[in-house]
Amino acid sequence: MVLTARLISVIGPPAVGKTTLAEWLAGAVPAELVREDYAGNPFLADSYTGDRQACLPAQLYYLMSRVSQLSRGAWPAEGLLVSDYGFCQDRIYAAIKLDDDELALYDQLAARLAGLVVAPSMVVHLDASVATLQSRIAARGRPFERAMDEAFLSQIRGSYDNIEGVLPCPVIRVDCDAADLLASPGRDSLLKQVQAALQKP
Repeated sequence: MVLTARLISVIGPPAVGKTTLAEWLAGAVPAELVREDYAGNPFLADSYTGDRQACLPAQLYYLMSRVSQLSRGAWPAEGLLVSDYGFCQDRIYAAIKLDDDELALYDQLAARLAGLVVAPSMVVHLDASVATLQSRIAARGRPFERAMDEAFLSQIRGSYDNIEGVLPCPVIRVDCDAADLLASPGRDSLLKQVQAALQKP
């Protein structure tokens, strides 16, 4: 049997706290951190601020970035990694932002590439109310995120709920309105759940 390092993917809607949690979790477990390359995506801002022609390139950039970062061919043989995104989440955004023909093309490419990436051993699904997400988006001040209105965020949250049920791995769901993951009690509780799940075969 070929040994493969395990992957914990942290997923959830924009501004829910994925990167903050992934950074902390990587240090606490411990594990190597894999960060989403949102800053390197040259089409991302335009895709959110109304440029329809930027939507497909933005999604394809993310798709190829995920394949590069999570490639089976370059994956370590042992250990643990934590990513602040999940490969599964890209289809959510593609379905919302692309027209039918673009989505069909995206799906063809994604289906061919999916087999090249390492599947997560566990997913941590962070969720929060739309009001909380809007407050955090305003606080972090990324100009292009101002286009993420209530309807968009509600749709994103619902889409994450739908994929949670079909993920072929354990899923730990955290209500970030009820659990403060910036404080010790919330983090300690989550860490215990993660460690318990990792001990299972």
